[in-house]
Amino acid sequence: MDPQAFIRLSIGSLGLRVPGTISNATKNGIHSFSSSCSCEIRLRGFPAQITSVPLVTSSTTPESHSIASSFYLEESDVKAMLAPGCFYAPHACLEIVVFTGRKGTHCGVGIRRQQIGTFKLDVGPEWGEGKPVILFNGWIGIGKNKQESGKPVAELHLRVKLDPDPRYVFQFEDETKLSPQIVQLQGTINQPIFSCKFSQDRVSQGDPLGAYWSSSVDSSYQEVEKRERKGWKVKIHDLSGSAVAAAFITTPFVPSTGCDWVARSNPGAWLIVRPDACSSESWQPWGKLEAWRERGIRDFICCRFHLLSEAQVGGELLMSEILLNAEKGGEFFIDTDRQLREAAATPLPSPQSSGDFAALSPVVGGFVMSCRVQGEGKSSKPLVQLAMRHVTCVEDAAIFMALAAAVDLSIEACRPFRRRTRRGNHSW
Repeated sequence: MDPQAFIRLSIGSLGLRVPGTISNATKNGIHSFSSSCSCEIRLRGFPAQITSVPLVTSSTTPESHSIASSFYLEESDVKAMLAPGCFYAPHACLEIVVFTGRKGTHCGVGIRRQQIGTFKLDVGPEWGEGKPVILFNGWIGIGKNKQESGKPVAELHLRVKLDPDPRYVFQFEDETKLSPQIVQLQGTINQPIFSCKFSQDRVSQGDPLGAYWSSSVDSSYQEVEKRERKGWKVKIHDLSGSAVAAAFITTPFVPSTGCDWVARSNPGAWLIVRPDACSSESWQPWGKLEAWRERGIRDFICCRFHLLSEAQVGGELLMSEILLNAEKGGEFFIDTDRQLREAAATPLPSPQSSGDFAALSPVVGGFVMSCRVQGEGKSSKPLVQLAMRHVTCVEDAAIFMALAAAVDLSIEACRPFRRRTRRGNHSW
């Protein structure tokens, strides 16, 4: 399997210090510097990212390996940025705008941010060379102090680095329920790698998955479907026909009390398994995916993934919790840097060893996988990207295909149930 070229642009080691006295900053129109400074990081073609910037003393240097923000760029992204632009923006650039305060309210009163200054770094040819390179590392003055002949209002410390981050890209050739082939995308070539077999019936005798499989599947599936969704199974086979990964529902998707949808209080769940290395006739649990519906102006499907690790207390390691638009679909991902940034209130630990994701070398965070799916009632052909460093063999990729299939099928499993009235009683 040949990977596609991606690069990771990381911005970290952030810190802000104010030379001189606080009063100088006040004279310049910046009312006060407090612990709530933030920055908006902008790069053409990507959504802006907002992160906090800690205030540091003049003698302190921020942690050199901390990552505040990351962008992942394909070759086409870099080419677009290096192409000549319009007359007022001839070059794409990385722009970091620093503010005092943060957007929001306090005691019902809106808080207004004030801009301190801006750091800009032009996109250059080195961005497309596919080599590790530090674009900037150190302190730089930002803003202008009108009271002191244009001296900087503050100094920003940051480290901007490019690293190659190749990925394998796969796509399901048809809807998951239609048992499609899974191909690897390599430029204009689509190389078959796996096949996907979906079923929703009682497990057959002799199936090794029988040890995990629910034995309570009703004989009339259509009748059961009206009030619960269970018995769904997906097997991933390699080109020789051997099953190399699987996903199946362990907790049925059922409507919660008083409503007709799968609620957070009682989510449905999938178990993701892989063949036991010691026995070809048995399977080893690898992960658990829970899913439910969040109701609102727009409905969302929440997918929460735990890695099952014996090294963790309780055996479960939360790796991702993503909201997908029920109508339009979206992107499920495992990216520890992005999760830490987007869900700072409940930070997710990074995988630390080969026991966490397949048979891997030790890694520290970053992108692991992404899966793009369509919304309800649409033909979904999941597109999956995997970081090359997390795949040492074909079987490693297969387990992520099983997870992607479970995410895709969860969109349908979380559809609202329809109530049907019958004589004398109600039936789902």
